[in-house]
Amino acid sequence: MKYIDRRDFIRISSLGAALAAAGAASPGLLRAAFADPAPEIVVAKGGSPGAATRATVDGLGGMSRFVSRGARVVIKPNMSFAKGPEEAANTHPAVVRELAVMCREAGASSVLVLDNPLQNVEMCIERSQLRESCADVAGTSVDAVTRKRDFQEVPVPAGVALKSTMVMKQALEADVLIAAPVAKSHSGTGVSLSMKGMMGLIYNRREFHTSMDLNAAIVDLCTVLKADLTVVDASRILSDGGPGGPGKVIKLDTVIASADMVAADAMAVERGTWYGRSFKAGQVAHIRMAHERGLGNMELAGRRIKEVDV
Repeated sequence: MKYIDRRDFIRISSLGAALAAAGAASPGLLRAAFADPAPEIVVAKGGSPGAATRATVDGLGGMSRFVSRGARVVIKPNMSFAKGPEEAANTHPAVVRELAVMCREAGASSVLVLDNPLQNVEMCIERSQLRESCADVAGTSVDAVTRKRDFQEVPVPAGVALKSTMVMKQALEADVLIAAPVAKSHSGTGVSLSMKGMMGLIYNRREFHTSMDLNAAIVDLCTVLKADLTVVDASRILSDGGPGGPGKVIKLDTVIASADMVAADAMAVERGTWYGRSFKAGQVAHIRMAHERGLGNMELAGRRIKEVDV
C-alpha cells in the first residue's frame, strides 16, 4: 500500500474542495477537470479513407486543436511519383482532401498541399489525383515546388549529420505543418512515413543519400521540420518495392493520427507487414534515433490509444 504524508493530504483535500466549489458554480468545469485525457494516438479502421481521416482527427480533439482561425496551413503528402492511388506510392487523394476541408472548417486562411516530386511534375500531380481531389475546396491549392529560388537555406542547430539545408519558403512561413504520408516501404530506410516524408520539403535530398548517414539526417531534419499533426494514410500500404513501386500493396483500411510524429510512425510500422514480416518500431533506425533524441515517443505500450471503427 502506498501512503501519503500530511502535506500531500492537505494539498489533495484543498484541490478537491476547490473543484467541488467550481463544480457547484459550473458543472461543466467539474466534468472537464475529471475527464479522461485526450488520446495520444487515434487509429481508425474501415470506411472510406476520407471518413477514417476525419475520425482520427476528431478523436484527437478536432482540427481546431491544431488550426486556429486565420492560420496558414501546409499539408505535406507523398506526391513524388507518377502513380495512381491504387499503387500506394502517393497519399490517397481522399485523405488529403478531407484534411484540407477540416482545416478550412477550423478557419484556416489558406491551405497549401506541397511536395517536391522525384518524377515529372505534371504527371505526378495528374496521376496522384491530389490537385483534382482538392479543386473544390476553397482556399486550397496543390503545388509541386522545384525551383531553387523557392527554397531558403536553414541552419540545423541540433544536427548530427545535417548542419543546414534548403527548405521550401512556404513551409517555413506556415503557421501549421501537417504531415500526411502514405505508409510505404523504402529501400534505404526500411519504411517511409512522416519523418522520412519531410525530405519532400527540401531542395537537395540527394545529399542525404550520398554524403551523410541517411537515418541520422532524417532525424536532424525533423528538428527543424516537426509536424504539428501527423496523419498516416495506411488505407493501403506499399509493403515492398518502395518508395516508388511496383510492389506488393496490402489493403489495411487504416488511418493513424497523432500530434507526435514518432508515435504515428511507430504505430504504422507495427500495424503493417513489411517485406513479408512484422517489425517493431525500434527496428527502424530513424524512428529509434528520433525516440532516443527526444523528438517523440516510439513506445506504444501504456500510451493513450483510441481505436475507432468507421
